[in-house]
Amino acid sequence: MPSSTICWGIEIGAAAIKAVKLENAGDRVNVLDMAIIDHPKTLSTPGVDPADVLRVSLGTLVSQYDLSNAQIAVSVPGHSSFARFAKLPPVEPKKVPDIVKFEAMQQIPFPLEQVEWDYQTFLSPDSPEIEVGIFAITRERIMERLTMLQDVGLTPGFVTLGPISVFNALAYDLEFDEKTPGTIIVDIGTTSTDLVISEAGRMWVRTFPLGGHQFTDSLVSAFQIGYPKAEKLKQDAEDSKHARQVFQAMRPVFTDLGQDIQRSIGYYQSLHKDANLQRVILIGATSNLPGLRKYLKQQLGIEVYRVEEFKKANLNTLDAGQEGGERAGKFKARCLELTTAYGLAIQGLGAGTINANLMPVNIIREAMWKGKVKWFGAAAGIAAVAGAAMFVRPFLDQAAVQRASASPDLPQIRAVVSEGNRLKQEAEAAGVVGGAAPDERPTKLISLVTERDFYAHIVNDIGLMLEDAQQQAGGWAKSVGSASTATEGFRLEKMRTMFYPAGAAGADPSQQQQPTGAEAAPTRPLGPADRAQVVVEMQVSTHQPEPQKFILATLDKWLRGHPTRPNVPYEIHVAPTPWRQDANTGGTTTPSQTAPSPGTGGPGGPGGPGGGAIGTGGGSLETIAPLSALRGSTNEGQPTLFTITFTASKLPKQQAKPEGAQ
Repeated sequence: MPSSTICWGIEIGAAAIKAVKLENAGDRVNVLDMAIIDHPKTLSTPGVDPADVLRVSLGTLVSQYDLSNAQIAVSVPGHSSFARFAKLPPVEPKKVPDIVKFEAMQQIPFPLEQVEWDYQTFLSPDSPEIEVGIFAITRERIMERLTMLQDVGLTPGFVTLGPISVFNALAYDLEFDEKTPGTIIVDIGTTSTDLVISEAGRMWVRTFPLGGHQFTDSLVSAFQIGYPKAEKLKQDAEDSKHARQVFQAMRPVFTDLGQDIQRSIGYYQSLHKDANLQRVILIGATSNLPGLRKYLKQQLGIEVYRVEEFKKANLNTLDAGQEGGERAGKFKARCLELTTAYGLAIQGLGAGTINANLMPVNIIREAMWKGKVKWFGAAAGIAAVAGAAMFVRPFLDQAAVQRASASPDLPQIRAVVSEGNRLKQEAEAAGVVGGAAPDERPTKLISLVTERDFYAHIVNDIGLMLEDAQQQAGGWAKSVGSASTATEGFRLEKMRTMFYPAGAAGADPSQQQQPTGAEAAPTRPLGPADRAQVVVEMQVSTHQPEPQKFILATLDKWLRGHPTRPNVPYEIHVAPTPWRQDANTGGTTTPSQTAPSPGTGGPGGPGGPGGGAIGTGGGSLETIAPLSALRGSTNEGQPTLFTITFTASKLPKQQAKPEGAQ
């Protein structure tokens, strides 16, 4: 797993990719590394394909810097996301999530199932009101960004809005609290400007479409020159012999910027009559424009500052083992551009004031499982060694006795062994011993360890099944003509598994003792008996109307539609009716004691022939608490309970599907 004490904050901007690597050092942070990868062309340049430019710059970043063994936090621009703010009515704390969800449905201009969203509540010590900030981005946009990152081997743990990262950077470095003077943060980017207000323990965001691109474009129009040349002219304006003409051409953009900032401040003050805004802090590369700071001070009547350094950042670690301190000097000189990346890394270290995360849950779950697979292997290896030690020890003791009995110096041992052999011969003659079957439990236990990767894939498949059902749950009630408001698909109540080594599925059921009732094992395998198999029985609950049709359209359909997949070591087998409806005893979720559906079991109830005893079939593994992370929220009323069963049968090596196979 990536370290939680080290994080790379990566801002993918329109002019460059800026990245900062921080390490948690208590009340400060160590700056371990930094990167500024300028794009070959600014993304706002006419005729440029942004996707192609970003792929080149991201490839440069991952090839030149070590991004492994650290958390990754990335931002999305304010203009491609949503930030909405509302005041909540007085409610109990436990009801806040429900009220926020209702507000999100009103504030976000898309159905909630089409966006990734999160929220943050703000409390003021002088007011009983609760304010909430709701932050969202469409799934299409975030998946486009994540796909581009995954193409270069990056899977972030945090995705948040650029304005939030800016706020986190300054709130951490300047130690914002309820008594901090009202602060207006103006981040002038390439294509847009984010205005963030921090005041009285709350924050507020507005983004408007004006940035460095508009300044450059004004020079293109005034001097009839190309975009790259105009960009260079803007950057060198102060030293140019045509400085007066350059600033005259950019004056209308200065005016528009000042007016947009004034309008934003006025709107905020109309919402918060007691607002006391005392300073403006400029960040972003465009903030370096000569005269901008003085102009805004005149227009706003408020003192204007620029970020010159990060007070809580230790820069000595940047040049550790080097002379001259060149990198620390470069970091300090470009603080204006690195503020967003700095704030991202602060959030990744868990020190952010606002921790809204727009990372899709299914991608987080997949990344977590990939990180845990190696730990499964290590644990299983330890178990195998410990198990082998138990079974090998008797053989070692027997060999030691045999060696000792052959020694002419130990007549007592030879006498004992001789007497033992005589008693054994008498017992065999009497029919007491000799006919017992060999104990195959050690072999089957070792097989359970060698097939341990089954369980990581099985739990991942269950997560995919429930995720698929959840995606269909939103429109299910409408599709069946019901007035139900249930939003949850299925809730996983319990899961039980039975492992069968290769050949065990054909064991003689008459030689077993069958468990019954709540202790019954899952049904016998449905797959080929010559392969290792895991039978999975899980109990789920749902509040959806027409629950039997719902399970047919979701879990049942998913199982039948995904028998084999690339890189999954088994194929799924299901009976004609792999599920049954259980009795709901007042909300208590226990395994049903009803008989299995036709084709899913055999004599002896749900366990069917072969459940329960390791010596005759497999080993049972019951899992309850670790699956709580897959559960969702609950609804009012009693749910409908189902038990669904399927078999995961190991694929022969020659049939295993390679990467990319269909």
